[in-house]
Amino acid sequence: MTDIIWKGCERKISFREIRPTKTNLINLQKKLSFALRGEDFLEYKREQLISQMRKHWDDYISHRKRFLEDFRKVLIKLNQNYKEMGKRAFILISNVSKIQYEPKITVRHIKEYGNFIPKIDYELIKKEKMPAYSFENTSHYLDELIVMLQDFFENLIFMAEKEGLMLNYSQNFKKINRRINALRNVIIPGQKLEIKKIKEILEETDRENYVRLKKTKDLIAKKQSFI
Repeated sequence: MTDIIWKGCERKISFREIRPTKTNLINLQKKLSFALRGEDFLEYKREQLISQMRKHWDDYISHRKRFLEDFRKVLIKLNQNYKEMGKRAFILISNVSKIQYEPKITVRHIKEYGNFIPKIDYELIKKEKMPAYSFENTSHYLDELIVMLQDFFENLIFMAEKEGLMLNYSQNFKKINRRINALRNVIIPGQKLEIKKIKEILEETDRENYVRLKKTKDLIAKKQSFI
């Protein structure tokens, strides 16, 4: 419905293209009424969108703080591994360990209040039970880092859902706000101005016709008096 309202109101009417007739005046009044209803509908939709953004905002901020804290801990643990076994050895073990894991990610979208909310299904399949490295010449922090990374990836995907949700809300809010401003500041004032101009011309025409008819009536009465 929003797109229909917008397409019906997005074209600015020029007075030069409209003849000052009663039919065009009625059509303009209908378009103005339609634009006003569209503004009310978009305003209602914006309020609903703001309500949803406020509802999810606190949850988003809390998860974001938790995610950044987990990210900090992972970086600290990674740095400890670098110090004990060296960056090159760590990267080698990391590349070998990739063979043991098969990540599966599916992205789907759920529609809610006219917005498409992203949902990410994540599963990490481990092919081998034994680690791809020996306990000799490796850091004792390595096992802790692997466990932390598994939890971190899950938090990362969950955070990506939250980021996508808030980004979607903000984009829709920007789009609706732009349409409301166009209706309120351009289209509706333009239509009101055109209606005012046509009314003034029609009223002036009616007055001229009244004066013309009155003079004609006086001339007819004057001629009849001479007969």
